[in-house]
Amino acid sequence: MKELLLKKIKNKEIIVGVVGLGYVGLPLAVEKAKAGFKTIGFDVQSQKVDMVNSGENYIGDVVDSDLKKLVEEGALSATSDFSFIKDVDFIAICVPTPLDKHQQPDISYVKSSVEQISKYLKKNTMVVLESTTYPGTTEELVKPILEQGSGLECGKDFYLGFSPERVDPGNLIYKTKNTPKVVGGIGKDATEVIASMYRAVLEGDVCEVSSPAIAEMEKILENTYRNINIGLVNELAILCNEMGISMWEVIDAAKTKPYGFQAFYPGPGLGGHCIPLDPYYLSWKAREYGFHTSMIESSMMINDKMPAYCVERASKILNRFKKAMNGAKVLVLGVAYKQDIDDYRESPALRVIEELKKEGADVSFFDPWVSSYRYQGQVYTGIGEINPEIIKGYDLIMVTTAHTNVDYEMVQQNAAAIFDTKNALKNLKERDNIEVL
Repeated sequence: MKELLLKKIKNKEIIVGVVGLGYVGLPLAVEKAKAGFKTIGFDVQSQKVDMVNSGENYIGDVVDSDLKKLVEEGALSATSDFSFIKDVDFIAICVPTPLDKHQQPDISYVKSSVEQISKYLKKNTMVVLESTTYPGTTEELVKPILEQGSGLECGKDFYLGFSPERVDPGNLIYKTKNTPKVVGGIGKDATEVIASMYRAVLEGDVCEVSSPAIAEMEKILENTYRNINIGLVNELAILCNEMGISMWEVIDAAKTKPYGFQAFYPGPGLGGHCIPLDPYYLSWKAREYGFHTSMIESSMMINDKMPAYCVERASKILNRFKKAMNGAKVLVLGVAYKQDIDDYRESPALRVIEELKKEGADVSFFDPWVSSYRYQGQVYTGIGEINPEIIKGYDLIMVTTAHTNVDYEMVQQNAAAIFDTKNALKNLKERDNIEVL
């Protein structure tokens, strides 16, 4: 099987299947197809399937013309019919792994996808889980389902591994194609063959590790590292406010050190699919071993309370103007979880808006990238534009995303008060009506 697959990879005879056509799956499918491998995307959402088959792009990191050309050439197609799994030689699983209402891992999307794959899995196929998850998922959950559903034996009839997605929406330098990959397979042969498949497609290095569990834990480490460091600066930002010190200036000074320090910045909380969620996966798994991840859980507590803290600070700003939060008109600038993208998954701005409404504020939002969002089953629509008259109509402007295509100078010149939680207005000289987190 090893030599057969290596030969098919070299000759680009592999047919690729990508399960889940979201922020991870669609860019991966496009890169596989661009590298010369016929690619089939699988998704249970018919709207995504129809859009892909029409050459319509809906992911920021995919070039519209690339998708359209690949579809027109027949190199890329999409379907909701999992029976086509029988036609593919390489399967990448890129489905969501959210938290449930109890803040515990929801592996249902992975489980249901693997069950569907197992019905049609054929011999000499590579299966790779890319969805972020807890260490042990590939071997403890995915492997038994595939073997039982297909009647095939892992390592003998098919290869299985884990290669964590590394997607940073809006990053102008690192995309799917040039971001280094980590691969951990069940057995050396699986690791070698799966790594060879990625090397045939990507420009970034491919790091081979000894097991799927190593690769799974590596992904958790990446994002827990960021979670803890952001928690540290958020806690220090709260302290610095009490001491009358600018945390932003402190960080700028600290990052002049050329070694031993990496700059992280405070904000209204954590957003995106990975950083706010991954530590919960590790803490949940650690309890199986009677282990308490105290440092991780402390950082999560700090980051989770930041939306409420920001609203508390906003109330104090209004108080200086003899305004109560109850009934105050507040405009939230930015609901995307990071600047210059349309992705609002787990955005702290949504929590900020929720907390403002709990306090009785009359809240609107403007985001040049996100016109509306869905939160807790409801859809919320923002205002279509901002101008001097609109800004003057609010008691407080809260900046919760540092988009670069917002006229902050106009906002500053016309706002009664601004609470900048992202230091987006740092370059403005007139600052009398600006308070920074």
